[in-house]
Amino acid sequence: MKKVITFLFLVSFGLTQAQEAFTGKGDIKVNVGANLQDGGSGIQGSVDFGLGENFSFGFVTTYLLGVDNYNGFYGVDYYNDRKPEFQDRFDAKARINANLSSVIGIKQLDVYPGLSLGLHNFGGHVGGRYFFTDGFGVFTEVGFPIAKYGNNNDVFDHLNNQATFSLGASFNL
Repeated sequence: MKKVITFLFLVSFGLTQAQEAFTGKGDIKVNVGANLQDGGSGIQGSVDFGLGENFSFGFVTTYLLGVDNYNGFYGVDYYNDRKPEFQDRFDAKARINANLSSVIGIKQLDVYPGLSLGLHNFGGHVGGRYFFTDGFGVFTEVGFPIAKYGNNNDVFDHLNNQATFSLGASFNL
């Protein structure tokens, strides 16, 4: 019971002391967290630069640390314990966001849909950031491919061409 009361106190304190999530032009946000997807998990880092009241651009990179090796037939070839290479694990993207905190009327919560152009595909994402203090918050994000480049049908091509889920810490610079 003591743990429940302490947890509720911390949550209510965090909600009452929350700070503005996106301030517009000149705002810089950095996200660092876990990337979860089918066939692997890893880390994601991103930075967003505010250009206007509701618009930002930025960059995001992901690197898959834990990736399943492949055994079996793929197309007409047989693979035995095939491991993904660096280019199969890594992705980098430039992105633009529509930051909606002022539109939805909740300053502490920044909901941001956007588009991204990366090494492996053109895609979209929808995310949210909530700031507990002026410099620290949490984020979550769902990314999805819209169009992948070429017709590369490599064994590990799916790693960077699927829906991903990310969550972690967000920092205000």
